[in-house]
Amino acid sequence: MTSEEQQMVQHIVQLIRKPGVTIDENTPLVSSGLIDSMSLVDFLLKVEDLTHRRIPAGKVQPKDMDTVAKMFATAERVGKPRK
Repeated sequence: MTSEEQQMVQHIVQLIRKPGVTIDENTPLVSSGLIDSMSLVDFLLKVEDLTHRRIPAGKVQPKDMDTVAKMFATAERVGKPRK
């Protein structure tokens, strides 16, 4: 796991605040119900911050945000480097 992915995992754990829940870069978040669709915007902004990429929200589906690994893969696939 990269340091950026570790930072994202920590961010998610702080937001979900469910005792005893541990996640890693491959933990299903949306499909398991750990996070809801309202949290996705926050996570998208955090991924943009960590990757230094602009990610068009219109090109991102909930399935693209289901795991931390998918979030970063989506940033790589559709994100544009910030200027």
